[in-house]
Parts: sequence; structure tokens; C-alpha cells
Amino acid sequence: MRTIFMGTPPFAVPALEALIAAGHDVVAVYTRAPQPAGRGKALAKSAVHVRAEALGLPVETPATLKTADAQAQFAAWNAEVAVVAAYGLLLPQAVLDAPVLGCINIHASLLPRWRGAAPIQRAILAGDTETGVTIMAMAAGLDTGPMILSDATPVGDKTAGALTAELAAMGARLVVEALAGTCPRVPQPDEGVTLAPKIGKAEARLDFGQTAEAVARAVRAFNPAPGAWTLIGGERLKILAASVVTGHFTPGVIADGQLTIGTAAGGLRPTLVQRAGKPAMPTADLLNGWPLPPGTAVDPA
Repeated sequence: MRTIFMGTPPFAVPALEALIAAGHDVVAVYTRAPQPAGRGKALAKSAVHVRAEALGLPVETPATLKTADAQAQFAAWNAEVAVVAAYGLLLPQAVLDAPVLGCINIHASLLPRWRGAAPIQRAILAGDTETGVTIMAMAAGLDTGPMILSDATPVGDKTAGALTAELAAMGARLVVEALAGTCPRVPQPDEGVTLAPKIGKAEARLDFGQTAEAVARAVRAFNPAPGAWTLIGGERLKILAASVVTGHFTPGVIADGQLTIGTAAGGLRPTLVQRAGKPAMPTADLLNGWPLPPGTAVDPA
């Protein structure tokens, strides 16, 4: 099938590879233009861009698809279908209508729950017991189109990074299956709609006025990015992994020699942390170089 692939982050790469492996004719790959990255702010190509070039595929990086020229270029590829996975740009109606079979999206949630930009993180933050991938036909609106296929997986204690990798592989499998068969397109139910807005760095600041379970979910949801953090003595400390400790503690105060921090219910014991400008390290190594005695206050969010 003549296919346009549209995606940007590592999450989208397995789907691109799966389409090629299944024998689809990927005539063009659309991805976000190179963005400044790192301390030097040098322009870096997206993960999809790098993989597409390695596969010898034509790459398009328009700043927008809203112009007549961009829409004409898209239509000129004469694609039968477009497969979209975390592309990052709005698709106008003219683009949605250009392929004969329309555009289908790999969305990392069980729709209609968690429509939007950060479904994986929102599922973890909310304490969902399961999440998954929905293959949907794209329509006007935020992730509102009819569903084609879906599959689920337990959330458990997975970080956003681990869950993203799992759902990327699931999405790759499902999209190939969706293109191979005549799956019915089922409208999304009106009940159970929730939104998953983009995660901001400020939101990743931990709130020890919540329960330890909720704070631990935030640690997992923001790993690897943007990284859950707090302030100790005015210095930002990222908490990359942590466990929950039962008992009664003072919220926002270090309770013992293992950096256990009190919360509204229970304590949070960081196990992997990172000081600004330094590599990640076990908490014991941190405390060897930065004594933080019990009673030390952690700045509230």
C-alpha cells in the first residue's frame, strides 16, 4: 500500500520499521524539523528523521501543513493511506482527506480515555491499572475519530519510559494488522472521555502534601522526562526512582538516614537521584557527599 508515515519521537520508530517489514511502500516520511538540543543548542534531527534516512526514505519537514503549498505537496505523493504516530503538527482537513483511505493514528491510550498529548504519563499519574494502544481513523477534533483496533497492558510499577517502549511495539503490531484486514471502524463512546494535556516542567515538581503512593506515581510518570524534582536547601534534586514506606511522617521533612521524605500518608524513599549537572546515582552515594540529616525540610511544591 502506498503509505505516508508521519511521526517524530522514538515512540514512532517501531511503527515505521514494521510498515517497511510488512511490505508497505512508504513513499514519504513526515517529521518535525530539526530542533535545538543539548547545551550547544545544535540542531538535532528527530528519531524518525534519522531512521527514515537510514532506510533511504524521502523525508519532509514542513513547519506547518496549513498552507496550500504544503497541502499540495502532501497530496502529490498520491498515498493510499497516512499512518500517524506522535507527529506533533496539526493535520488540517485537506490533509486528512488526501489519502484514499484517510489517515490513521497510533494513540497510546485506550480511547476515549486520555485524548491528547501525554496519555502515558496521565495514565500513570491517575493510578490506572491498565492502558494500551488504540488505532483510530483520524477526524477533526482531538483524538475523536472512530476506533479500528486496540490492545491493553497492565500499568503496574512501570515508568513512563518503560511503558512508552512497550506501547510503541504494541502500536507497531496493531497498525500493520489494521492495514492488513477489514477491521470495522467503531465510533468512540461518549462516556469515559478524559483529556491528557502536555506535561510541563513545573508540573514535575513533587508535592509531598499528597500521599506517598501519589508521589511515587509522579516519579514514575516523569521518568525519564522531564524528571520529577524537588528542592532541598535551595538546590534542585531529581528523583528518578523511589519506593513507598508505610508509617506516619511529617510531610515534606526527611525522616531518616535513607532520605525518606514524609508525605500526607506514608513516606517516599528515593532510590535513584540526580543533582543538577551531575549523573544519576543511588541515594546512598548522594548522602555520602551531601549529608541530609533527619529533620531537614524539603521545600513544598
